[in-house]
Amino acid sequence: MKLVIQRVSKASVTVDNQMIGSIGKGFLALIGVCDSDTKETADKMIRKMLGLRIFEDSAGKTNLSLDAVNGELLLVSQFTLYADCRKGNRPSFIRAGAPQLANELYEYMIQKCREQNIRVATGEFGADMQVQLVNDGPFTIILDSDELA
Repeated sequence: MKLVIQRVSKASVTVDNQMIGSIGKGFLALIGVCDSDTKETADKMIRKMLGLRIFEDSAGKTNLSLDAVNGELLLVSQFTLYADCRKGNRPSFIRAGAPQLANELYEYMIQKCREQNIRVATGEFGADMQVQLVNDGPFTIILDSDELA
């Protein structure tokens, strides 16, 4: 599983000219799933994401987590995180998880994050989405489950 986490001052998702999700201060997390991912993988990624201390404290140091700043989450499924660009100029997405598994794990992550009493907005799985954000920093973290302890 791969997550691209952007610290934002605001972000939103639009589908068919309808805004379906928006947040203020928090994280926009783009979520990529591969076929070997499980709920345990998702749990590990959620713990790491929610534990990230990348908001500034009163001394200006990145020392505060999402819950410490009453931050919000915008979770967006994005299979293109598994693009393979090694050959040619047209990416291959063969490493991306099957849609049924990817949607199941995406919905699971939404549910688990909401259980943490965090306001969660979402994109729409499989839809053509327009994502807007104001990256605060800019501050972007890439998490890969294969690289986490």
